[in-house]
Amino acid sequence: MKQAITGNAGPKVRSDVEVTLEIKGSGGVELNLKSKVKSMYGNAIERQCRELLKYFGVENAKLSVVDSGALPFVIAARVEAAVKMLTGTEASFLPVMIPENIYHSARERFRFSRLYLPGNNPGMFLNAGLHSPDGIILDLEDSVAPDRKDEARILVRNALRAVDFYGAERMVRINQGERGLTDLESVIPHNVHLILIPKCEDADALRMVDETIASVKKREGQNDTVLLMPIIESAKGVERAYEIATASPNVVAMAIGLEDYTADLGVQRTKEGSESLYARNRIVVAARAAGIQAIDSVFSDVGDMDGLLSNVLSSKAMGFEGMGCIHPRQIAVIRKGFSPAPEEIDRARKIVIAYRDALSRGLGVVALGSKMIDPPVVARAQKTIDLALRLEIIPQNWIEEEGKE
Repeated sequence: MKQAITGNAGPKVRSDVEVTLEIKGSGGVELNLKSKVKSMYGNAIERQCRELLKYFGVENAKLSVVDSGALPFVIAARVEAAVKMLTGTEASFLPVMIPENIYHSARERFRFSRLYLPGNNPGMFLNAGLHSPDGIILDLEDSVAPDRKDEARILVRNALRAVDFYGAERMVRINQGERGLTDLESVIPHNVHLILIPKCEDADALRMVDETIASVKKREGQNDTVLLMPIIESAKGVERAYEIATASPNVVAMAIGLEDYTADLGVQRTKEGSESLYARNRIVVAARAAGIQAIDSVFSDVGDMDGLLSNVLSSKAMGFEGMGCIHPRQIAVIRKGFSPAPEEIDRARKIVIAYRDALSRGLGVVALGSKMIDPPVVARAQKTIDLALRLEIIPQNWIEEEGKE
């Protein structure tokens, strides 16, 4: 290959850069920059590009840069990808890991909403955390064209170091098979919290991912656990849901992808969802049996907020604990739908108080009014209270406050 083109350019492109690189035999570096902000940042962009080429040992080249407001981590990713396409170098140029990105996740954290961001579109990365999703997914799979996956991997790696996620769980959806394992080699060293494994159909796929992650962590001297979320997207995956859910102790959630699942069945996906009812129930039951979270599919109509809320409430009623979203405007609706409703909290309060009162009086039977309360009902009520406390819907001293009413 004599020429490599990476990145994106065009009237609708923002926060990106298109790089065209040609390696020459002599003549030094010829650099041509086109940018609307050239008068202000042109010297800095040119200086960075020359330093990057020097870092990778490229002394003679023609480099054309079309800038659409790219930040340095994006420029670095695009130049590195172009150099690797032409030279095959294994060297990497890593941006500084910003302090805001040094934090951890946990098995039990909320995963009400997870926002998908195309892994080769940096314009969508920069402010995603401001919308307060529970998780941000940098996607290397379906949203990235096959011939752009290698450059997207470098961009996602840099984003993990340079973009402020504002406390959201840092997620990456890898590709299938060997390409997915290569994705792991690139992104795991950069404080990924959770890996989504697409089109998962058996436990072996989970184990291979787990083994690769362990190998990378050992090589890098890292000890932090990387959590896993397999995505079930086929009839075979549905039938093996429990096997997949229990394949690794690092699995904390299992999601269903209904677009691919319905395609696998050869049926159309509908808003009513009758065609996927069995699969969704199966995922919930398998996840509950395995002690992990069940996560529902995305709602693809980003303009239908009423339909989204209805879908979320139905999902919650089935036992799901979150769902994916493809637009920031969906986040607040999803969070509202999965949060306990006031009437749920009110009933849970009464049940928990009645239970504690019965225990304090040494009673073996718990009653609320004329109805007997079974232990599973008390456990469910306590879970609602715990959730309301963690979401700060009710105060920590809610029992004392209850006594004042």
